[in-house]
Amino acid sequence: MDLGITGRKAIVCAASKGLGKACAMSLARNGASLVINGRNAETLEDTAREIREATGADVLTVAVDITTAQGREAVLAACPEPDILVNNAGGPPPGDFREWGEGEWVAALRANMLTPIELIRATVDGMAARGFGRVVNITSSAVKAPIAELGLSNGARAGLTGFVAGTARALAATGVTINNILPGRFETDRLRSGFAAKARSQGRPESEIEAASRAQIPARRFGRPEEFGELCAYLCSVQAGYITAQNVLIDGGLVSSTM
Repeated sequence: MDLGITGRKAIVCAASKGLGKACAMSLARNGASLVINGRNAETLEDTAREIREATGADVLTVAVDITTAQGREAVLAACPEPDILVNNAGGPPPGDFREWGEGEWVAALRANMLTPIELIRATVDGMAARGFGRVVNITSSAVKAPIAELGLSNGARAGLTGFVAGTARALAATGVTINNILPGRFETDRLRSGFAAKARSQGRPESEIEAASRAQIPARRFGRPEEFGELCAYLCSVQAGYITAQNVLIDGGLVSSTM
């Protein structure tokens, strides 16, 4: 299916690996030109090379921390009029809420709520003036089913979700859509590091932790990043123009809910 985004300009944040990389690859396969961001310049360039070789797409890299004002300015200078914005940033570490002070909360809010809001603020009016825009925020299944040890993420991402609920509807008549994708457990470095941390804290083999986690998923497997990327690309398509202000779970059935 032709998604109708050939020649569209896309910003994909935190795209050097994991789900961000998968989104960038899928958008490139569907004809978009990319500005991708990541903090590690070498890893980012490797990803850009891989995408170019696989798709032939134009890929520009901006190695900055997107959670800083300077980082956002650099990315927007590289792509001042994006048609597509994929917001993404690494989640805050797990822990006990009793151990988090104001500094930890501010960092979580900056990364997972304020940064995407700032990028949305900087881009959606231009999208609306051109009559087409797609914003996809990568959040978490924890927005619907909070995880106690991920309280920092739960709080920050829930704040972004509330913001999007109103803003997306206010823009719905302009040709701009804003949606959130809520990933469950995907085969990424973050998932693996979480297993390793839990194994250390509980004194159990990492393989045991992984098997127990997989068994909780009705699909009996972890998600593949490319599956996530394809969903992102579809939400950025012309066909998805009537989908906005939604929180789309992609979790193999893990969250047990009727809505």
